Amino acid sequence: MKVSTGIRGLDKVLDGGIPQGSAIVLEGAPGTGKTTLAMQFLYKGIVDHGEPGIFFSFEEFPDQIYEDMKSYGWDLKDLERKNKLRVIGISPDIFLDQMASKDGLFEQLVREIDCRRIVIDSISLLEYLPDKTGENGRSLLYTLRNIVRKFGLTSLFIQELSSLDRRKIPFEHFIADGVIRLSLKEHMNIFRKRTLEVTKMRGTKINEGEHIYQITEKGIYLLLASQIVTDKYISDQKIKTGIPELDNLLGGGMAKGAVYMLDTNSKANYRHIVGAIYAERVKAGNRVLSLLSSTQTVTELKALIDLYGIDLDQLAREKRLYFIEHYNRPFPAGWEGSVFHVHGMENEDYDRFLREKCTGLMKECKENHEDWFAYYDLSTIFNERGAEYVLRSFAKETAFARSLGMTVLVLCNFKEVGEQAASFLERTSNGVFKTWVDGSYQYLQVTKSPDGQISKPYLLESIDQKPYIRLV
Repeated sequence: MKVSTGIRGLDKVLDGGIPQGSAIVLEGAPGTGKTTLAMQFLYKGIVDHGEPGIFFSFEEFPDQIYEDMKSYGWDLKDLERKNKLRVIGISPDIFLDQMASKDGLFEQLVREIDCRRIVIDSISLLEYLPDKTGENGRSLLYTLRNIVRKFGLTSLFIQELSSLDRRKIPFEHFIADGVIRLSLKEHMNIFRKRTLEVTKMRGTKINEGEHIYQITEKGIYLLLASQIVTDKYISDQKIKTGIPELDNLLGGGMAKGAVYMLDTNSKANYRHIVGAIYAERVKAGNRVLSLLSSTQTVTELKALIDLYGIDLDQLAREKRLYFIEHYNRPFPAGWEGSVFHVHGMENEDYDRFLREKCTGLMKECKENHEDWFAYYDLSTIFNERGAEYVLRSFAKETAFARSLGMTVLVLCNFKEVGEQAASFLERTSNGVFKTWVDGSYQYLQVTKSPDGQISKPYLLESIDQKPYIRLV
Protein backbone atom coordinates (compact mmCIF):
# COMPACT_ATOMS: atom_id res chain seq x y z
CA MET A 1 0.00 0.00 0.00
CA LYS A 2 1.26 3.50 -0.89
CA VAL A 3 1.14 6.66 1.23
CA SER A 4 0.71 9.93 -0.66
CA THR A 5 3.46 12.46 0.00
CA GLY A 6 1.04 15.37 -0.46
CA ILE A 7 3.13 16.52 -3.43
CA ARG A 8 1.52 15.45 -6.69
CA GLY A 9 4.70 15.43 -8.74
CA LEU A 10 6.61 13.48 -6.09
CA ASP A 11 3.84 10.86 -5.96
CA LYS A 12 4.33 10.42 -9.72
CA VAL A 13 8.08 10.03 -9.23
CA LEU A 14 7.32 7.31 -6.65
CA ASP A 15 4.69 5.56 -8.79
CA GLY A 16 1.90 6.50 -6.38
CA GLY A 17 3.69 7.39 -3.16
CA ILE A 18 5.90 6.06 -0.36
CA PRO A 19 5.33 2.41 0.62
CA GLN A 20 3.40 2.43 3.89
CA GLY A 21 5.53 2.01 7.01
CA SER A 22 8.78 3.02 5.31
CA ALA A 23 11.53 5.06 6.99
CA ILE A 24 12.82 7.64 4.51
CA VAL A 25 15.85 9.90 4.73
CA LEU A 26 15.10 13.40 3.38
CA GLU A 27 18.47 15.05 2.85
CA GLY A 28 19.73 18.35 1.54
CA ALA A 29 21.78 21.43 2.23
CA PRO A 30 20.36 24.35 4.24
CA GLY A 31 17.74 26.34 2.31
CA THR A 32 16.55 23.51 0.10
CA GLY A 33 13.11 23.29 1.73
CA LYS A 34 13.41 20.07 3.71
CA THR A 35 11.25 21.27 6.59
CA THR A 36 8.59 22.59 4.20
CA LEU A 37 8.43 19.29 2.32
CA ALA A 38 8.27 17.31 5.55
CA MET A 39 5.48 19.45 7.01
CA GLN A 40 3.57 19.28 3.72
CA PHE A 41 3.81 15.49 4.01
CA LEU A 42 2.22 15.69 7.47
CA TYR A 43 -0.33 18.44 6.71
CA LYS A 44 -1.67 16.86 3.52
CA GLY A 45 -1.72 13.47 5.22
CA ILE A 46 -4.06 14.87 7.84
CA VAL A 47 -6.25 17.09 5.63
CA ASP A 48 -6.50 14.87 2.54
CA HIS A 49 -6.17 11.37 3.98
CA GLY A 50 -7.15 11.57 7.66
CA GLU A 51 -3.74 10.33 8.85
CA PRO A 52 -2.57 12.13 12.03
CA GLY A 53 1.10 12.99 12.36
CA ILE A 54 3.84 14.18 14.72
CA PHE A 55 6.69 16.59 13.97
CA PHE A 56 9.69 16.32 16.32
CA SER A 57 12.14 19.20 16.09
CA PHE A 58 15.54 19.19 17.78
CA GLU A 59 16.39 22.79 16.85
CA GLU A 60 13.31 24.97 16.30
CA PHE A 61 10.60 25.88 18.78
CA PRO A 62 7.02 24.97 17.83
CA ASP A 63 5.95 28.67 17.72
CA GLN A 64 8.53 29.34 14.99
CA ILE A 65 7.30 26.36 12.96
CA TYR A 66 3.67 27.50 13.34
CA GLU A 67 4.60 30.95 12.08
CA ASP A 68 6.69 29.70 9.16
CA MET A 69 3.95 27.38 7.92
CA LYS A 70 1.30 30.12 7.98
CA SER A 71 2.84 31.48 4.76
CA TYR A 72 1.52 28.36 3.00
CA GLY A 73 -1.95 28.67 4.53
CA TRP A 74 -1.36 25.77 6.93
CA ASP A 75 -2.98 26.34 10.32
CA LEU A 76 -1.05 23.85 12.43
CA LYS A 77 -2.50 25.03 15.73
CA ASP A 78 -6.01 24.24 14.49
CA LEU A 79 -4.92 20.69 13.62
CA GLU A 80 -3.42 20.33 17.10
CA ARG A 81 -6.68 21.48 18.68
CA LYS A 82 -8.46 18.80 16.66
CA ASN A 83 -6.03 16.17 18.01
CA LYS A 84 -4.66 15.45 14.51
CA LEU A 85 -1.15 16.89 14.85
CA ARG A 86 1.58 17.34 17.40
CA VAL A 87 4.58 19.65 16.94
CA ILE A 88 7.14 18.84 19.65
CA GLY A 89 10.33 20.73 20.40
CA ILE A 90 12.67 18.38 22.25
CA SER A 91 16.38 17.67 22.71
CA PRO A 92 17.72 14.60 20.87
CA ASP A 93 18.92 12.83 24.03
CA ILE A 94 15.56 13.17 25.80
CA PHE A 95 13.79 12.16 22.60
CA LEU A 96 15.83 8.95 22.32
CA ASP A 97 15.30 8.11 26.00
CA GLN A 98 11.55 8.57 25.63
CA MET A 99 11.44 6.50 22.45
CA ALA A 100 13.19 3.61 24.13
CA SER A 101 10.97 3.76 27.24
CA LYS A 102 7.85 1.64 27.37
CA ASP A 103 4.88 3.96 27.85
CA GLY A 104 7.25 6.89 27.39
CA LEU A 105 6.33 10.24 25.82
CA PHE A 106 6.79 8.95 22.28
CA GLU A 107 4.47 5.98 22.71
CA GLN A 108 1.91 8.12 24.56
CA LEU A 109 1.80 10.67 21.73
CA VAL A 110 1.49 8.00 19.05
CA ARG A 111 -1.45 6.37 20.81
CA GLU A 112 -3.06 9.65 21.84
CA ILE A 113 -3.67 10.85 18.27
CA ASP A 114 -3.55 7.45 16.52
CA CYS A 115 -0.45 8.64 14.67
CA ARG A 116 0.27 7.37 11.14
CA ARG A 117 3.08 9.67 10.00
CA ILE A 118 6.13 11.11 11.72
CA VAL A 119 8.91 13.57 10.91
CA ILE A 120 12.18 13.85 12.86
CA ASP A 121 14.18 17.03 12.25
CA SER A 122 17.01 16.19 12.17
CA ILE A 123 18.91 12.96 12.60
CA SER A 124 22.15 14.84 11.85
CA LEU A 125 22.23 15.92 15.49
CA LEU A 126 22.41 12.35 16.76
CA GLU A 127 26.12 12.19 16.02
CA TYR A 128 26.74 15.20 18.27
CA LEU A 129 25.24 13.64 21.38
CA PRO A 130 27.69 13.81 24.33
CA ASP A 131 30.12 10.94 24.57
CA LYS A 132 28.73 9.17 21.52
CA THR A 133 31.07 7.58 19.02
CA GLY A 134 30.22 7.19 15.38
CA GLU A 135 29.45 3.53 15.96
CA ASN A 136 27.01 4.32 18.77
CA GLY A 137 25.36 6.94 16.58
CA ARG A 138 24.77 4.26 13.98
CA SER A 139 23.21 2.00 16.61
CA LEU A 140 20.93 4.85 17.67
CA LEU A 141 19.68 5.24 14.13
CA TYR A 142 18.98 1.51 13.88
CA THR A 143 17.00 1.76 17.11
CA LEU A 144 15.09 4.77 15.81
CA ARG A 145 14.18 3.02 12.56
CA ASN A 146 13.08 -0.17 14.34
CA ILE A 147 10.82 1.72 16.76
CA VAL A 148 8.96 3.63 14.04
CA ARG A 149 8.55 0.34 12.16
CA LYS A 150 7.17 -1.28 15.29
CA PHE A 151 4.37 1.30 15.36
CA GLY A 152 3.80 1.04 11.57
CA LEU A 153 4.65 4.72 11.04
CA THR A 154 5.59 6.16 7.66
CA SER A 155 8.55 8.34 8.59
CA LEU A 156 10.72 11.12 7.22
CA PHE A 157 14.16 11.52 8.84
CA ILE A 158 15.61 14.90 7.88
CA GLN A 159 19.35 14.83 7.25
CA GLU A 160 21.42 18.02 6.93
CA LEU A 161 24.13 18.02 4.28
CA SER A 162 26.74 20.74 3.93
CA SER A 163 27.81 19.21 0.60
CA LEU A 164 25.97 16.92 -1.79
CA ASP A 165 29.20 15.75 -3.39
CA ARG A 166 30.05 13.18 -0.76
CA ARG A 167 32.36 10.48 -1.98
CA LYS A 168 31.21 7.87 0.49
CA ILE A 169 27.65 6.68 0.81
CA PRO A 170 26.39 7.72 4.28
CA PHE A 171 25.48 4.81 6.55
CA GLU A 172 21.99 6.36 6.90
CA HIS A 173 21.34 5.37 3.29
CA PHE A 174 21.88 1.70 4.10
CA ILE A 175 19.59 1.80 7.13
CA ALA A 176 16.72 3.72 5.52
CA ASP A 177 14.10 2.26 3.17
CA GLY A 178 14.42 5.25 0.89
CA VAL A 179 16.42 8.41 0.23
CA ILE A 180 15.06 11.68 -1.20
CA ARG A 181 17.70 14.29 -1.97
CA LEU A 182 17.05 18.03 -2.37
CA SER A 183 19.63 20.23 -4.08
CA LEU A 184 20.10 23.89 -4.96
CA LYS A 185 22.24 24.42 -8.06
CA GLU A 186 23.40 27.20 -10.36
CA HIS A 187 21.26 27.64 -13.46
CA MET A 188 22.12 29.77 -16.51
CA ASN A 189 24.88 31.52 -14.50
CA ILE A 190 22.59 34.02 -12.74
CA PHE A 191 19.75 31.80 -11.53
CA ARG A 192 19.52 28.90 -9.09
CA LYS A 193 17.30 25.88 -9.50
CA ARG A 194 16.00 23.43 -6.94
CA THR A 195 16.10 19.75 -7.84
CA LEU A 196 14.75 16.62 -6.16
CA GLU A 197 16.08 13.13 -6.80
CA VAL A 198 14.91 9.83 -5.31
CA THR A 199 18.12 7.82 -5.10
CA LYS A 200 16.60 4.83 -3.30
CA MET A 201 13.11 3.55 -2.50
CA ARG A 202 12.34 -0.02 -1.49
CA GLY A 203 9.00 -1.46 -2.57
CA THR A 204 8.24 0.79 -5.53
CA LYS A 205 9.65 1.70 -8.90
CA ILE A 206 10.85 5.28 -9.27
CA ASN A 207 11.04 7.80 -12.07
CA GLU A 208 14.78 8.37 -12.15
CA GLY A 209 16.52 11.69 -12.64
CA GLU A 210 16.68 15.12 -11.04
CA HIS A 211 13.26 16.77 -11.02
CA ILE A 212 12.88 20.52 -10.65
CA TYR A 213 10.72 21.81 -7.81
CA GLN A 214 9.69 25.23 -6.55
CA ILE A 215 8.63 26.49 -3.14
CA THR A 216 5.34 28.27 -3.87
CA GLU A 217 2.75 29.99 -1.71
CA LYS A 218 1.02 26.60 -1.40
CA GLY A 219 4.13 24.59 -0.58
CA ILE A 220 6.38 22.36 -2.67
CA TYR A 221 5.48 22.02 -6.35
CA LEU A 222 7.47 19.48 -8.40
CA LEU A 223 7.66 19.10 -12.17
CA LEU A 224 8.87 15.73 -13.50
CA ALA A 225 12.09 15.72 -15.50
CA SER A 226 10.38 13.62 -18.17
CA GLN A 227 7.70 16.19 -18.89
CA ILE A 228 7.70 19.19 -21.22
CA VAL A 229 4.94 21.29 -22.77
CA THR A 230 2.04 19.32 -24.29
CA ASP A 231 0.74 19.63 -27.87
CA LYS A 232 -2.91 20.19 -26.95
CA TYR A 233 -4.08 20.30 -30.57
CA ILE A 234 -3.00 16.69 -31.20
CA SER A 235 -5.64 14.00 -30.79
CA ASP A 236 -5.71 12.05 -27.53
CA GLN A 237 -6.41 8.89 -29.55
CA LYS A 238 -3.48 6.46 -29.44
CA ILE A 239 -2.38 3.97 -32.09
CA LYS A 240 -0.18 0.96 -31.35
CA THR A 241 3.44 0.70 -32.48
CA GLY A 242 3.63 -3.10 -32.27
CA ILE A 243 6.34 -2.74 -29.58
CA PRO A 244 4.61 -3.05 -26.17
CA GLU A 245 7.35 -1.34 -24.17
CA LEU A 246 7.40 1.62 -26.58
CA ASP A 247 3.61 1.91 -26.33
CA ASN A 248 3.97 2.11 -22.53
CA LEU A 249 6.54 4.91 -22.82
CA LEU A 250 4.13 6.80 -25.08
CA GLY A 251 1.19 6.45 -22.72
CA GLY A 252 -0.56 3.84 -24.86
CA GLY A 253 1.00 4.38 -28.28
CA MET A 254 1.69 7.05 -30.88
CA ALA A 255 -0.78 9.93 -30.98
CA LYS A 256 -3.01 9.66 -34.02
CA GLY A 257 -2.36 12.47 -36.47
CA ALA A 258 1.09 13.31 -35.05
CA VAL A 259 4.42 13.47 -36.87
CA TYR A 260 7.24 11.40 -35.33
CA MET A 261 10.92 11.56 -36.18
CA LEU A 262 13.18 8.51 -35.75
CA ASP A 263 16.71 9.87 -35.32
CA THR A 264 19.22 7.15 -36.13
CA ASN A 265 22.61 6.57 -37.71
CA SER A 266 24.46 4.02 -39.81
CA LYS A 267 25.51 1.92 -36.80
CA ALA A 268 22.04 1.54 -35.31
CA ASN A 269 19.67 -1.13 -36.66
CA TYR A 270 16.35 0.70 -36.94
CA ARG A 271 14.63 -1.75 -39.30
CA HIS A 272 12.65 -3.70 -36.70
CA ILE A 273 11.45 -0.46 -35.12
CA VAL A 274 10.12 0.60 -38.52
CA GLY A 275 8.93 -2.92 -39.37
CA ALA A 276 6.89 -3.29 -36.18
CA ILE A 277 5.18 0.10 -36.57
CA TYR A 278 4.57 -0.39 -40.30
CA ALA A 279 3.09 -3.87 -39.79
CA GLU A 280 0.87 -2.68 -36.94
CA ARG A 281 -0.56 0.13 -39.06
CA VAL A 282 -1.27 -2.23 -41.96
CA LYS A 283 -3.00 -4.68 -39.62
CA ALA A 284 -5.11 -1.81 -38.28
CA GLY A 285 -6.42 -1.20 -41.80
CA ASN A 286 -4.48 1.99 -42.58
CA ARG A 287 -3.52 2.86 -46.13
CA VAL A 288 0.22 3.42 -46.22
CA LEU A 289 2.41 5.79 -48.22
CA SER A 290 6.16 5.12 -48.14
CA LEU A 291 9.14 6.97 -49.52
CA LEU A 292 12.07 4.57 -49.61
CA SER A 293 15.74 5.33 -49.16
CA SER A 294 18.67 4.51 -51.39
CA THR A 295 19.55 1.66 -49.00
CA GLN A 296 16.10 0.03 -48.86
CA THR A 297 14.22 -1.24 -51.90
CA VAL A 298 10.56 -2.22 -52.15
CA THR A 299 11.67 -5.86 -52.23
CA GLU A 300 13.70 -5.42 -49.02
CA LEU A 301 10.79 -3.73 -47.27
CA LYS A 302 8.52 -6.57 -48.40
CA ALA A 303 10.94 -9.13 -46.91
CA LEU A 304 11.00 -7.19 -43.62
CA ILE A 305 7.22 -6.94 -43.33
CA ASP A 306 6.82 -10.62 -44.29
CA LEU A 307 8.43 -11.41 -40.91
CA TYR A 308 5.36 -9.91 -39.23
CA GLY A 309 2.94 -12.08 -41.18
CA ILE A 310 1.83 -9.32 -43.57
CA ASP A 311 1.28 -10.09 -47.28
CA LEU A 312 2.28 -6.86 -49.03
CA ASP A 313 1.59 -8.38 -52.46
CA GLN A 314 -2.09 -8.70 -51.61
CA LEU A 315 -2.25 -5.22 -50.15
CA ALA A 316 -0.52 -3.73 -53.20
CA ARG A 317 -3.04 -5.38 -55.49
CA GLU A 318 -5.83 -3.94 -53.33
CA LYS A 319 -4.24 -0.47 -53.73
CA ARG A 320 -3.73 -0.07 -49.99
CA LEU A 321 0.02 0.54 -50.26
CA TYR A 322 1.80 3.22 -52.27
CA PHE A 323 5.51 3.91 -52.71
CA ILE A 324 7.41 6.97 -53.89
CA GLU A 325 10.57 5.76 -55.63
CA HIS A 326 13.46 8.17 -56.32
CA TYR A 327 15.67 5.50 -57.90
CA ASN A 328 15.36 3.43 -61.06
CA ARG A 329 15.04 0.02 -59.41
CA PRO A 330 12.90 -3.07 -60.08
CA PHE A 331 9.76 -3.79 -58.08
CA PRO A 332 7.62 -6.93 -57.68
CA ALA A 333 5.21 -7.93 -60.43
CA GLY A 334 1.68 -6.68 -59.85
CA TRP A 335 2.83 -3.56 -58.03
CA GLU A 336 2.76 -1.28 -61.06
CA GLY A 337 -0.11 0.82 -59.78
CA SER A 338 1.41 1.20 -56.33
CA VAL A 339 4.86 2.59 -57.18
CA PHE A 340 5.24 6.25 -58.19
CA HIS A 341 8.53 6.83 -60.00
CA VAL A 342 9.84 10.35 -59.39
CA HIS A 343 13.50 9.93 -60.36
CA GLY A 344 14.55 12.63 -62.79
CA MET A 345 11.83 15.03 -61.62
CA GLU A 346 12.92 18.58 -60.85
CA ASN A 347 11.79 19.95 -57.50
CA GLU A 348 8.99 21.94 -59.09
CA ASP A 349 7.68 18.86 -60.88
CA TYR A 350 7.98 16.84 -57.67
CA ASP A 351 5.95 19.44 -55.79
CA ARG A 352 3.28 19.23 -58.49
CA PHE A 353 3.25 15.43 -58.21
CA LEU A 354 2.72 15.64 -54.43
CA ARG A 355 -0.08 18.18 -54.81
CA GLU A 356 -1.95 16.50 -57.64
CA LYS A 357 -1.35 12.79 -57.17
CA CYS A 358 -0.73 12.18 -53.45
CA THR A 359 -2.91 14.94 -52.03
CA GLY A 360 -5.84 13.98 -54.25
CA LEU A 361 -5.52 10.31 -53.36
CA MET A 362 -5.38 11.00 -49.62
CA LYS A 363 -8.32 13.41 -49.64
CA GLU A 364 -10.41 10.90 -51.55
CA CYS A 365 -9.67 8.17 -49.00
CA LYS A 366 -10.30 10.56 -46.11
CA GLU A 367 -13.78 11.24 -47.47
CA ASN A 368 -14.33 7.47 -47.27
CA HIS A 369 -13.21 7.57 -43.60
CA GLU A 370 -9.98 5.65 -44.29
CA ASP A 371 -6.92 6.49 -42.20
CA TRP A 372 -3.45 6.97 -43.64
CA PHE A 373 -0.01 6.21 -42.26
CA ALA A 374 3.12 7.60 -43.92
CA TYR A 375 6.69 6.39 -43.52
CA TYR A 376 9.62 7.89 -45.34
CA ASP A 377 13.35 8.33 -45.20
CA LEU A 378 14.07 12.07 -45.10
CA SER A 379 17.73 11.45 -45.94
CA THR A 380 16.57 10.62 -49.46
CA ILE A 381 14.96 14.05 -49.81
CA PHE A 382 18.10 15.72 -48.46
CA ASN A 383 20.28 13.78 -50.91
CA GLU A 384 18.05 14.08 -53.99
CA ARG A 385 16.39 17.47 -53.49
CA GLY A 386 18.74 19.36 -51.17
CA ALA A 387 18.59 20.85 -47.68
CA GLU A 388 16.99 24.07 -48.92
CA TYR A 389 14.07 22.10 -50.34
CA VAL A 390 13.58 20.18 -47.07
CA LEU A 391 13.62 23.35 -44.97
CA ARG A 392 11.09 24.93 -47.31
CA SER A 393 8.71 22.00 -47.73
CA PHE A 394 8.81 19.84 -44.60
CA ALA A 395 6.68 22.08 -42.38
CA LYS A 396 4.10 22.46 -45.14
CA GLU A 397 3.91 18.69 -45.74
CA THR A 398 3.60 17.84 -42.05
CA ALA A 399 0.86 20.47 -41.61
CA PHE A 400 -1.07 18.87 -44.46
CA ALA A 401 -0.63 15.40 -42.93
CA ARG A 402 -1.95 16.64 -39.57
CA SER A 403 -4.95 18.25 -41.27
CA LEU A 404 -5.92 14.80 -42.57
CA GLY A 405 -5.29 13.10 -39.22
CA MET A 406 -2.44 11.14 -40.83
CA THR A 407 0.20 9.63 -38.53
CA VAL A 408 3.71 10.04 -39.95
CA LEU A 409 7.01 8.33 -39.12
CA VAL A 410 10.06 10.04 -40.61
CA LEU A 411 13.53 8.48 -40.62
CA CYS A 412 16.47 10.88 -40.35
CA ASN A 413 20.05 11.15 -39.11
CA PHE A 414 20.18 14.43 -37.19
CA LYS A 415 23.94 14.42 -36.99
CA GLU A 416 24.27 13.93 -40.75
CA VAL A 417 21.89 16.74 -41.77
CA GLY A 418 23.53 19.29 -39.49
CA GLU A 419 22.59 21.12 -36.31
CA GLN A 420 20.44 23.82 -37.93
CA ALA A 421 18.36 21.39 -40.00
CA ALA A 422 18.06 18.94 -37.09
CA SER A 423 16.80 21.70 -34.79
CA PHE A 424 14.19 22.72 -37.38
CA LEU A 425 13.03 19.12 -37.90
CA GLU A 426 12.77 18.49 -34.16
CA ARG A 427 10.69 21.64 -33.66
CA THR A 428 8.40 20.76 -36.56
CA SER A 429 7.80 17.19 -35.36
CA ASN A 430 5.43 16.30 -32.52
CA GLY A 431 7.56 13.40 -31.29
CA VAL A 432 11.15 12.18 -31.57
CA PHE A 433 12.60 8.71 -30.99
CA LYS A 434 16.36 8.43 -30.89
CA THR A 435 18.25 5.16 -31.34
CA TRP A 436 22.02 4.80 -31.21
CA VAL A 437 24.84 2.36 -30.53
CA ASP A 438 27.27 2.70 -27.64
CA GLY A 439 29.94 0.02 -27.64
CA SER A 440 28.20 -3.35 -27.99
CA TYR A 441 24.73 -2.07 -27.04
CA GLN A 442 21.95 -0.27 -28.84
CA TYR A 443 19.67 2.20 -27.06
CA LEU A 444 16.34 3.88 -27.70
CA GLN A 445 14.96 6.98 -26.03
CA VAL A 446 11.81 9.05 -26.48
CA THR A 447 13.18 12.61 -26.42
CA LYS A 448 9.94 14.39 -27.40
CA SER A 449 6.26 13.43 -27.47
CA PRO A 450 2.94 15.24 -27.99
CA ASP A 451 1.89 14.74 -24.38
CA GLY A 452 5.15 16.19 -23.08
CA GLN A 453 6.64 12.93 -21.78
CA ILE A 454 10.23 11.95 -22.44
CA SER A 455 11.95 8.78 -21.28
CA LYS A 456 15.25 7.56 -19.99
CA PRO A 457 17.41 5.60 -22.48
CA TYR A 458 16.36 1.94 -22.83
CA LEU A 459 18.47 -0.93 -24.11
CA LEU A 460 17.23 -2.58 -27.31
CA GLU A 461 17.39 -6.34 -26.97
CA SER A 462 17.10 -8.68 -29.97
CA ILE A 463 14.53 -11.47 -29.44
CA ASP A 464 13.40 -14.42 -31.57
CA GLN A 465 9.66 -13.70 -31.67
CA LYS A 466 7.70 -10.73 -32.99
CA PRO A 467 8.33 -7.82 -32.82
CA TYR A 468 11.95 -9.12 -32.70
CA ILE A 469 13.08 -6.33 -30.34
CA ARG A 470 12.38 -5.51 -26.71
CA LEU A 471 13.11 -2.42 -24.66
CA VAL A 472 14.88 -3.17 -21.38
